[in-house]
Amino acid sequence: MSFSSMVKEELSGIVPHKEHCMKAELQAFLDPEKAFEKAEILQHTCCKKAFLRGLFLRSGSISDPEKIYHLEIVCETESLANKVKDLIRKFELRAKTVERKGHFVVYLKEGDQIADFLALIQANVSMLNMENVLVVKDVRNTLNRQVNCETANIGKTVNAAHAQILDIEFIEEHLGLDSLPVQLREIAELRLANPEASLIELGEMLIPPVGKSGVNHRLRKLHEIAEEERL
Repeated sequence: MSFSSMVKEELSGIVPHKEHCMKAELQAFLDPEKAFEKAEILQHTCCKKAFLRGLFLRSGSISDPEKIYHLEIVCETESLANKVKDLIRKFELRAKTVERKGHFVVYLKEGDQIADFLALIQANVSMLNMENVLVVKDVRNTLNRQVNCETANIGKTVNAAHAQILDIEFIEEHLGLDSLPVQLREIAELRLANPEASLIELGEMLIPPVGKSGVNHRLRKLHEIAEEERL
């Protein structure tokens, strides 16, 4: 069973407790446009919700939230679509309209908005299922962003270490590491011996330990020496 069918199955089991809500939901099935000529039909907030529930049962659909976020209600006329859009917007939902194959469609495209609409028309079980999907997707997206960020940082670290090693090997070949001041020679030898170490880790290996900025300063000096010799 599709997600849309499950929502409608849940909604079909709801029986309004008040007669005016029953009339509003029934009007959505019989002639929804007349509900906006008869002021008493949509007089109460509960009736507006019942009317929207009837409209969704009559001509609404919702996509599988695992794949895409999309809820729509198909209307026969542009006038009705605009009125339905305005009614939904009164509940602080960002409904929009579009013309498709001679019909006018009122739709929602955001996951949290769709979940709120389901709650509005009392499809509470479906709303919870929708929110579960939103939570899982949010966690998955957060993890993916973290992994991508960490991967990018690792790539930068590896590239920087590789460039530092090339500078040190150049200095070793053309000048010799013994020609360097003690502090530069120590960090050069540590970098060669620990190509995968971070700047913090390199600093902790020194005696006495040196902070990240201090290690970075020494490696920059080595780069300057290599560049000067290359000229």
